[in-house]
Amino acid sequence: MRLVKIGLGSVNPTVGSVHSNTARCVAQARAMAAADVTVAALPEQVIGGYPAEDLVQWAGFVKAQWDELQRFARDTAPLATVFALGVTVAHQGHLYNAAAVVHHGVVLGLVPKEKLPTYNVFYEARTFSRGVPGQRDTVEGVPFGDLVFAFDFGTLAVEVCEDVWSPDGPMRRRCYAGAELVLNLSASPYRMGVMGTRREMLATRSGDNQCTLAYANSVGANDGLIFDGGGFIFQNGRPMLEAPRWVESWAAAVVDLDRTRRIRTESTTWRNDCIDAAQSAIKPMVVKATGKTASRAGLPYPAPTHGSFFLPGAQAPRNAREEFCDDLLDALGLGVWDYFEKTKAFKGFGLALSGGRDSLLTLLITWRAIQKHYADLPDEARKAKTGEMFKAFYMPSRYSTDHTSESARIICEELGVPFKVVPIEDAFKREAEAAQTMVGGELTSLTMQNIQARVRAQRMWNWSNTTGMLFLQTGNMSEKAMGYTTIGGDLEGALAVLANVPKTVVIYLLEYMLEKHGFEGIWKTLSAPAGPELAPNQKGEDELMPFRVLDACFHLYAAEKLSPPEIVQALGSMFPDDTAEERERWVAKFVRMFVQSIYKWVQAPLSLHVGNLDLDRERALQLPVVETTEWTRNGRCTPAGGLHHPRRVER
Repeated sequence: MRLVKIGLGSVNPTVGSVHSNTARCVAQARAMAAADVTVAALPEQVIGGYPAEDLVQWAGFVKAQWDELQRFARDTAPLATVFALGVTVAHQGHLYNAAAVVHHGVVLGLVPKEKLPTYNVFYEARTFSRGVPGQRDTVEGVPFGDLVFAFDFGTLAVEVCEDVWSPDGPMRRRCYAGAELVLNLSASPYRMGVMGTRREMLATRSGDNQCTLAYANSVGANDGLIFDGGGFIFQNGRPMLEAPRWVESWAAAVVDLDRTRRIRTESTTWRNDCIDAAQSAIKPMVVKATGKTASRAGLPYPAPTHGSFFLPGAQAPRNAREEFCDDLLDALGLGVWDYFEKTKAFKGFGLALSGGRDSLLTLLITWRAIQKHYADLPDEARKAKTGEMFKAFYMPSRYSTDHTSESARIICEELGVPFKVVPIEDAFKREAEAAQTMVGGELTSLTMQNIQARVRAQRMWNWSNTTGMLFLQTGNMSEKAMGYTTIGGDLEGALAVLANVPKTVVIYLLEYMLEKHGFEGIWKTLSAPAGPELAPNQKGEDELMPFRVLDACFHLYAAEKLSPPEIVQALGSMFPDDTAEERERWVAKFVRMFVQSIYKWVQAPLSLHVGNLDLDRERALQLPVVETTEWTRNGRCTPAGGLHHPRRVER
């Protein structure tokens, strides 16, 4: 047996906090070494924080990371554990996203990332250069390039995040060069449904390359990206460890590297492929480590805890609904809390609570984040902390109903959030009169609606400026996509919590929270039709379309990139009970309103990214503001009007 104990560290770094981030790494390194961990993986770019974006163009920032890497080496010099951690490296006019291998106070080698993602939320190729196969160089006397490391326990390879997502990544080349254990250092953001994909992909890579693969992920939020942490160890495709997510922590498991070697010996396919690869002139360089690693004499054999190699364990699979909802709520809560804590610009949270679904879910997410952060406090102390940090305001106009007022009041009482009613009717009248004077006549109904939203937003900003509290924007992705929002009104705030959460998902999460907690305020809100209450008897689905159809149109158009006729056809499969005329009308309306509303959502506050499709022109869906839908004209389902002179409509 050749037992090794592999540690995975989930660290929560802040971009730019190089000293604090390194201190977090050192603390985890010491804890893992005390537990006889042989080799440990820490996340991608953990010293500088991820994503640093154009901040890496500051030479001082890159130099500070190098200095902190040296400090990490010095502070861990007494430890026998081998560590790998992520750092930015400058070399000959290039910047590299690299993994550093450190042992006994020495940086043994630097391995640059080869696969640089420049899609969706990633822009790495803008600032980083990629590593290349066979690269051999030195940085400050440290080996740099395509490396594998020979230790007394076996041969180690390291790589960075996206390298593992390609089947033709550096793992294959390095495993053929002798690497038995591969550490992947990641800062991989959470996306709805990503866990299953990530787990299966890593298991596949481990099986394809007949290696032991350890994956460590960053945790926490920076700007709108949310990292769920955790990690995996797979040995030749077999799961050995799944580390806890959503928490800064570390976990470890023991594997027998002789098992990896034996399976390679038994696999004729792997052996033949390895022989073919040996003919290539491009090979990784072997760095031989002379220092003795941690003692492995006392490590236990990785036997099943339930005592059988043939029978499954007793742990029941988790309910899919519960896993989806808890993951998404954890992600949004972490995004809110880390934005608040890491910016250090605010004293607490506040929002305008309308009695509707979106503001209610924003309230619950923020309340949940506070409860988790102060989970160690007694119930009464935690409730007092909630009241101190969180405020909600209900600002009724002539169109507000007793139902929404009661819904808002009840949920705040249940959660312990201070609730204040501040009517806007007088201010509404004054603003309407002033606007009438300016236009010299009557205002449109739409203008009258938008005035109410803007009065509320202005009051929230005034409150935020005075109190130093974080003003949360509460709108959802579906209505944002349709422009069913008000610039200077409900589109205002410092952080948009639900801006990338579709309306159908908002409702689904509220139903889940109702099942889980039984809050009367949730039930009361869900018992009334959704509507903004800016005009008599408003219902969102009447003014837009059924939310199920809206979200389907949004996905098919913006994610699947289908043309309007193709969307109509797809909707026919999804909603066969609706008439073809209804589907055509809905699609035409969606495309027209979506294109005409791009100018609005590009002005929205910073938003949290939780899906594969986000409304964020700077990071996800990059669409020109000035465009028409003329290209969609091919007979049927052409959006009526607005092709050349779009009428840009607000709420």
